Amino acid sequence: MASQSAIGIHDLSFATTEFVLPHTALAAHNGTDIGKYHLGIGQHSMSVAAADEDVVTLAAAAAEPLIARHGTDRIRTVVFATESSIDQAKSAGVYVHSLLGMPSYTRVVELKQACYGATAALQFAIGLVHRDPEQQVLVIASDVSKYELDSPGEATQGAAAVALLVGKDPALVRIDGPSGLFTADVMDFWRPNYRESALVDGQESITAYLQAVEGTWKDYTEQGGQALDAFSAFCYHQPFTKMAHKAHHHLLSTCGYDTDAVDVKRLIGRTTAYNAVVGNSYTASMYLGLAALLDHPEDLTDQDVGFFSYGSGSVAEFFAGRVVPGYRKHLRTEQHREAIDRRGTLDYAAYRELHERSFPTDGGDHPTPVQTTGSFRLAALRGHKRIYERR
Repeated sequence: MASQSAIGIHDLSFATTEFVLPHTALAAHNGTDIGKYHLGIGQHSMSVAAADEDVVTLAAAAAEPLIARHGTDRIRTVVFATESSIDQAKSAGVYVHSLLGMPSYTRVVELKQACYGATAALQFAIGLVHRDPEQQVLVIASDVSKYELDSPGEATQGAAAVALLVGKDPALVRIDGPSGLFTADVMDFWRPNYRESALVDGQESITAYLQAVEGTWKDYTEQGGQALDAFSAFCYHQPFTKMAHKAHHHLLSTCGYDTDAVDVKRLIGRTTAYNAVVGNSYTASMYLGLAALLDHPEDLTDQDVGFFSYGSGSVAEFFAGRVVPGYRKHLRTEQHREAIDRRGTLDYAAYRELHERSFPTDGGDHPTPVQTTGSFRLAALRGHKRIYERR
């Protein structure tokens, strides 16, 4: 029976941008004590997209290694999760499908629910594999987070894409058991169609996030989930890395457990290494945390990991996964670290120029300057059409 097959994450790869802005440069510009960034929110730098990078180029770069390793014969579905959508109708995943030379016998869709979208995509993928265990699903989470200059959210910006190959007999993480779900209508973070940057109520966002932690855990336990102390690590959505620590402290307290900071760090600290230097990548954030956890030297074989996925507005989910024996043979640790280390450092003026850049809306021919050294670039906006190149 299909339902008896183990299903989960068979492969994982991520990509980030051409440029990086250190928080020291941001602090020097606005006069902020660097400790507010490094210690207060746990961020050290933020990935900044080049003029010819966007969610499509990042997604293609993340997914390309998966296609190179596994081919496309079994991939019949691509699910693209983003809240930085480039079109109100056409899925960004269709561009990726073309850039990667995937076959026409593929369904491609885009999902949106703030930062939660990739978890919805993962769950949909698992359902498709249950239905037909011989197929695999390519799940891509790709976002460029953007707030107004000199706003409180500016320091949490970032950009990345994570690609997951979902299938039976996974080589990395088996997804197990029930999910705990929670939805509430709150206005903690949103971006109307007419705005390029998001609006956020910082305190409301933290309150809503913690409310969702409680709500998902309550539902998870009522659905027959594991005990809290069964997990060896927890991957939380990280709008900034200290939020993961705050969230787990809150969950422990709510469940009547000791909230010793050393214990919280042991359970959370291995998941924050990449997010601390990339910044908030929205839908990709929690899965970037998973990448950091798997790439950590400590062996996680047969250990259970708890996942808390949160999307403002708000929808959240708690679920569990077990790390598969032999997972280390399939990791891309060196490539992931290279993706981070290769970024060119911007000064504040150059970052500000990129931040304020936007395409005209007149339908003319607007080529982009060649900045990225990656395999994929956004070459132009021409006749209201985005033109991509593979190099």
